[in-house]
Amino acid sequence: MKAGLILPPRPSRLKKGVVVATVIVALYGVLAYAALPWAWTHYEHQRGLEGLPMVTRTAQDIPGDPLNVGLVGSREDIARAMLAAGWSPADPITWRTSLEIAGSVLLDRPYPDAPVSPLFYLGRREDLAYEKEIGSSADRRHHVRFWKTLDSGEEGRPVWLGSATLDRSAGLSHYTGQITHHIAPDLDAERDLLISDLVGAGMVTTLYQVSGIGPTLNGRNGGGDRYYTDGEIHMAVLVVDGQKTKQVPTELPSPGFVSLKDALWEQGANSLKK
Repeated sequence: MKAGLILPPRPSRLKKGVVVATVIVALYGVLAYAALPWAWTHYEHQRGLEGLPMVTRTAQDIPGDPLNVGLVGSREDIARAMLAAGWSPADPITWRTSLEIAGSVLLDRPYPDAPVSPLFYLGRREDLAYEKEIGSSADRRHHVRFWKTLDSGEEGRPVWLGSATLDRSAGLSHYTGQITHHIAPDLDAERDLLISDLVGAGMVTTLYQVSGIGPTLNGRNGGGDRYYTDGEIHMAVLVVDGQKTKQVPTELPSPGFVSLKDALWEQGANSLKK
């Protein structure tokens, strides 16, 4: 070493560790709270839905079931399509229907039009509700609620968002203690079942996805039931006036990053089902 040359002190390992940890935390924050949510958000096929909440609320204003399915068409188009697909409209809640659903559950007897408890979206309870029986009573059933969300979407027709879930049993809410149905956790399976039934009935011309709640591993609905979902809303454009089509629906592509996310999610979801 030359005389008079003074070298700066080497940074301690502790300081290096603090710097590295700070960088890692900062990168995590940018990815988890900015980059990835932004990359997964897409409304290119239905721009009017951008910025809307994607979770329903209970009467007590507790976050309820997330939105996971959507239909494009008039109320009459939906009625014809759902009936063709084997789904029945739910009865309104009255004293009579409340007694009937209680009898169905307790006595194990069919009630294919059993009412569903109300949920709220954008301050309104569901506009439409449909269900598909499983077994011999109303304690287990597929069901979906729909809210008219746009009077005129990209197709120039009304757009409806819905929440499709599987009631696996009757019981008490984990949050309020009220009598309710407990849902199965795999929301994507219910969404896919409904879309498959509509396609199989020849009631769909076009399929595409828009962003919903986003990837969720351990969500909780208004009754405290756990759910998981890839966070996408599957949209189906319905035929007009119930005119059945024999053609395979056109599938509009999602952004590449979203398709990659969905593929990775599907692999991970398989482990959740085991």
